Amino acid sequence: VSYTHLDSELASLLKSSTARWSGIVSGASQAASLELATGTNVIALGGWNGGDPYPTLAQFQEMVANGEIGYFISGGGMGGGGMGGGGPRRGNSEVATWVAANFEAQTVGNSTVYKLSK
Repeated sequence: VSYTHLDSELASLLKSSTARWSGIVSGASQAASLELATGTNVIALGGWNGGDPYPTLAQFQEMVANGEIGYFISGGGMGGGGMGGGGPRRGNSEVATWVAANFEAQTVGNSTVYKLSK
């Protein structure tokens, strides 16, 4: 998935974040594309291909509680529907489920975004 034509609304949102990580998406390829397009730090949910158990739900909850992640980005601009273009796999679906249950979704451009930081 490429962010060559990244929605300007999503880019502005990530650039406005003051958190250590402006956002989190499923997989390193998506994270790298967003980093290059916005000049911000984006963490990869599930490592390289979205299937590694990092961060765990407990690690993610701690990062959110500490204000380290600005936004959880899913769907749309990820090259398909669902969480992060096909969705997180294995243990990372716990993270996506927790986010959806605890934060309000908003549509930003072609993506569903959850604001994690205050």
